[in-house]
Amino acid sequence: MKYRTDLAIECVEIAEEESTDSKEIKGVDIEEIEYGKDVKSTRIKIKDQEGARALGKPIGSYVTIEAQGLLEEREGVKEAAEHALATELQELIKFHYYLKVLVAGLGNFMVTPDALGPAVAGKIKVTRHLFLLFEADGDDQMSCVSCLTPGVSATTGMQTADIVKKAVDICSPELVIAVDSLAAKNIERVSTTIQITDTGISPGGGMGNNRQGICRETVGTDVIAIGVPTVIDATTIVRDSLSSAIESCEEIEEYVKEFDKQLIVTSTDIDTVIKDFSDIIANGINKTLHPGIYS
Repeated sequence: MKYRTDLAIECVEIAEEESTDSKEIKGVDIEEIEYGKDVKSTRIKIKDQEGARALGKPIGSYVTIEAQGLLEEREGVKEAAEHALATELQELIKFHYYLKVLVAGLGNFMVTPDALGPAVAGKIKVTRHLFLLFEADGDDQMSCVSCLTPGVSATTGMQTADIVKKAVDICSPELVIAVDSLAAKNIERVSTTIQITDTGISPGGGMGNNRQGICRETVGTDVIAIGVPTVIDATTIVRDSLSSAIESCEEIEEYVKEFDKQLIVTSTDIDTVIKDFSDIIANGINKTLHPGIYS
């Protein structure tokens, strides 16, 4: 059965379920790190084309941070998730005197499940104007950071990747950090998980509207993508519900085809989810890019 998911960790789980001979996936390394009892990180490294084919993802690094108890506001979980994100980002982004970064908050601020990117962008410490004002080529404590919210093609009439590419041409960053909403196949990961990857992102993927990807090939510089699964495909819920009552995969797939409505589902507390995760992601980015300010 084919599931919609943007999470590499779920692609690993699907590949393991479909494997007939071994749980080990060739061309893929997996490492787990604990950040306290409620927060853990899973680092997935796709090393070659064999691993890429097995997971259906490009070669590169994928980090999944899972925070249990965040929705219940369990004490210390939000801070632990923020620490985990900053630590994992610092593994991928090495601060130095000349570091220039463009942060792109992808998505639609008028649609709450898709508003993560714009919410994060509004909390980023932007500094490029200061570097221009003082004619500085670098700094020991903070990076030269630009930020934009490119919107979605339905409201701008332009591809998001094209807008980001023009912004890259203007500010010449070493790196783009793109933040967007994602989709999960496991309902327990919706609104509890953060994914970081150095392979870029397809805007609108979480909402089922894949557009031109934002990656080195399209924007001309390295891209780190950060996302949170805020939605799940309704057909995934139907499959999982029926699987406990119907043994035949064919019968389930037949029902799903009949049911086919292309519905995307989110949680009732999505406003709080966007607020909490935008805080976590923005603080993690700020600590990584401005270590002298957010030490």
